[in-house]
Amino acid sequence: MADLITLKQLHQFDNIELLAKQVVEGFIIGLHKSPFHGFSVEFAEHRIYNPGESIKNIDWKVYARTDKMFVKRYEEETNLRCQIIIDASASMYFSAEGKNKVSKIGFSSLAAASIMYMLKRQRDAVGLSVFSDKVEKHTKASSTTVHHNLLTSYLHKLINEDRRNVSTSATECLHQLSENIHKRSMVVIFSDMFENTGENDELFSALQHLKHNKHEVIMFHVVDKNREIDFNFENRPYLFVDMETGEKVKLQSNQVKEHYVAELKKFKTELKLKCAQYKIDFVEADINKDFSQVLLPYLVKRSKMK
Repeated sequence: MADLITLKQLHQFDNIELLAKQVVEGFIIGLHKSPFHGFSVEFAEHRIYNPGESIKNIDWKVYARTDKMFVKRYEEETNLRCQIIIDASASMYFSAEGKNKVSKIGFSSLAAASIMYMLKRQRDAVGLSVFSDKVEKHTKASSTTVHHNLLTSYLHKLINEDRRNVSTSATECLHQLSENIHKRSMVVIFSDMFENTGENDELFSALQHLKHNKHEVIMFHVVDKNREIDFNFENRPYLFVDMETGEKVKLQSNQVKEHYVAELKKFKTELKLKCAQYKIDFVEADINKDFSQVLLPYLVKRSKMK
């Protein structure tokens, strides 16, 4: 429904909004053809054309692709506020070597830009927060075109930065951001949640803090599932490098795979349970898959705030 984007495609556009528009339009067309058609009618500002109505607002592009008539909706305005939070620490710049695909930060930035594009179409307000070992950027939600352009420009810049040896302080940063999102909002987080502190209880406390002021929160756990979760490497020597500390270790993958997979599964299970306890939607976002895994949960969550 929302095609995979390659690293080459992501870098060839000066404005990430062009790609975000492509992703969203592909997703909406997919919804028109899917069991989730109701979401496309409600959220893509379209409704089914009723015979006898004026044809001036028919979306002919959608008709050409789906052979169905939908009318553009302009009259409905909403006042949703959405705060998008992106983890920009070094680990988010991971991508499997030798593959022309986006990194975790590239995937997160384009997914965020796609959500922002949908919010813009619906005249909703959006703000952006970026953190690593500190809060690097925090803007309040706004719906103006100038504000939207500034945020998409920042996302494009973020993709192209070199972030080696930039650590994560997710716990401290999420607490700080929680104090600065005052009005009831949808809060969308993109993070791998890989923090080298080992203090999971403190991290979970920071997630709980996000729920104050009755925010609706989605946690997109951004990972390369094949490499980072399933640890699928050939059984040969590798040099593994910690992207945040620079620490290096040489070993054969089968020496640690069983222990690594078990520990990561334990952490992810605990994270999912805590999110469920705090009424935070936990969604694993695999950078090897398309963007429907992000956009559909966003629509589901948005429906709860109408």
